[in-house]
Amino acid sequence: MRVLYVFIDGVGYGEPGEQNPVCPAVCPTLCALMDRAVHLDACLNVPGLPQSATGQSTLYTGVNAPQVMGRHKEGFPGPTLCKLLQEGNLFMELRRRGLRVCFADAYFADTADELAARRFKSVTTIMSLTTPEVIRYQRDMLAGRAVLHDLTREAIVPKGYTGPLITPEVAAEQLLDIAAENDFTLFEYFLTDIAGHSQNRERAEGVLSSLDRCLTKLVAGRDEETLLLITSDHGNIEDLGTRGHTFNPVPLIAVGPHAEEILAGASSLMDVMPHLMRVI
Repeated sequence: MRVLYVFIDGVGYGEPGEQNPVCPAVCPTLCALMDRAVHLDACLNVPGLPQSATGQSTLYTGVNAPQVMGRHKEGFPGPTLCKLLQEGNLFMELRRRGLRVCFADAYFADTADELAARRFKSVTTIMSLTTPEVIRYQRDMLAGRAVLHDLTREAIVPKGYTGPLITPEVAAEQLLDIAAENDFTLFEYFLTDIAGHSQNRERAEGVLSSLDRCLTKLVAGRDEETLLLITSDHGNIEDLGTRGHTFNPVPLIAVGPHAEEILAGASSLMDVMPHLMRVI
């Protein structure tokens, strides 16, 4: 069995209406997947709105990171969360089992040292640096062996990129090819969270539509031995009436081998990693 884990930042279950662009007219594949997904609690019995740093740390360690912090932590991980991630995380555990692991997002960088020197590092960057062999770079993206976080590469044009752009469908094909070469592949998409914070319906619909085109291809192109796993860290884009995150539950989607085992009994962000480790 192979696993392709697609992390979508900032997508929860919201009430239908003008403020919720997560609807069949905009993203039919995502909505269909969410309709048959398990709902996960992102609040984790800690007061306050769920946030990215603690939510993602919980997903990738199985530990209640907000409880460790004493609060939900936004943005980038600080010393406490970095220590938690460096002591044990999904990439480390899979590598210890001798599995082929890949973080499929292309870093707009050339070396792990360059990433380590950056002042602000995401949860996935901290996790990747504990096992730098999983990291992929700009050269990998150009070779079709990594996918930029926005799927199409348009995000790095203002940074000086002059190479070819690709469609969300081509990005999906590349992700499927990458997943076929590894036991576990993670791809992170966070434009949904950025669009949610913008409260701009047109922007949100554009982001969701692009993502949906990719997901449609992933679902259709997945082979029988590949488990497609999708989840999020907190709600956001499903309620454009607020600039912040939401208390809404998030989906845990599993399609393929062992999907029922992954979903069975899952109720919070803490369950994703242990349920995955049970079947991989």
